[in-house]
Amino acid sequence: MPVSLEPSLDRETETKFPYTEADIGRTELTPSYRVELRNPHPAELDRFIEVDQVKDWSLLQWKEIGKPYQVDDMAKGWKRWKAEAGQEMSVKTSWEHFNRSFHEWFVKDVPHELRETKHSLKQHLARFRWSEVKTGLSDYLKLSLWNYVQRVEDGVWDPRGKRALFQGLDLEKPRILFLGAAEGYEAMQLSAMYPGGEVVLVDYDAFCKTDRYGSFPETYPFLGSNPSTGGPGVWYKEQMNIHYIVDDIRNLSFGQEFDVVLSVGLLEHFPDKHKPEAIDWHRRFLKPGGYAILTTPRDQLKSRLYYKIMADVMNYTYRELMNIRQMGLYLYENGFDILRHGIIKVHNGIVAQPR
Repeated sequence: MPVSLEPSLDRETETKFPYTEADIGRTELTPSYRVELRNPHPAELDRFIEVDQVKDWSLLQWKEIGKPYQVDDMAKGWKRWKAEAGQEMSVKTSWEHFNRSFHEWFVKDVPHELRETKHSLKQHLARFRWSEVKTGLSDYLKLSLWNYVQRVEDGVWDPRGKRALFQGLDLEKPRILFLGAAEGYEAMQLSAMYPGGEVVLVDYDAFCKTDRYGSFPETYPFLGSNPSTGGPGVWYKEQMNIHYIVDDIRNLSFGQEFDVVLSVGLLEHFPDKHKPEAIDWHRRFLKPGGYAILTTPRDQLKSRLYYKIMADVMNYTYRELMNIRQMGLYLYENGFDILRHGIIKVHNGIVAQPR
């Protein structure tokens, strides 16, 4: 249940759940992420932008919009693996390397590491060790970029944008299936908005369950709804009904039993010949009338630069950057009607239903 507005004498509870409904409208920075309890507002730049670029998806053609941009600046670790093994990483191994690399950045005390890196860089400059200066500059640039994207702009989780994408759905106590869930952030945000249901997270890397989800901060507040008041409420991971399955999506035995099938940053990891199978996963587990919700990274100059600068952190897997029309056409051609489409900070977002 949402945290009570009544004063609590339990200091342990106050420490565990530090934000209440009295904090709605508030935002602040922690060392590794932004607390974001402001409501999305149509006048804000970080809203879900219902660009409505396409009026009739049946008229859209690939020759008109082109294919997605493929990110080909691979991580040094990926290149070393290929050189030593004489072959590329398997898809599962690539995903495992990415998860561990990416997770290291989520748990950083970013201001502290920026200070330390800046201090080290000054020492390298004083000793005229140019190779170390080059490495130090690269480290400082990556930290500064991560600080801006994850803490200042909150572009990775983007709760205001995701809430705007998820709002207005016909859901009550939904069963939510999150494919390729990693830490499960978006399913928790969705569950906070439509509380009382069940969340099933699926990823075939056990590290995602034990570390990415397992170490997700218990004190992170999700702004959602309070059924007892009909107004907004604040929710925490521990208050949600969440189950984590470590398995290949193709092995799942579920039927058409979920109100929402969700994926975030999944579709872009599949070349075109495999996209129909990936899209079909979103159909296979949906109840009649259920929603498929997908996001992918946007193809924009900022995103291309991000994946170039952060290549050694991010680029262990096949990856594309799409625009919203490309993403929507993949779904439409594979049997989905697009109910809502648009862009948020760094992602495309689509809500769809099977035809």
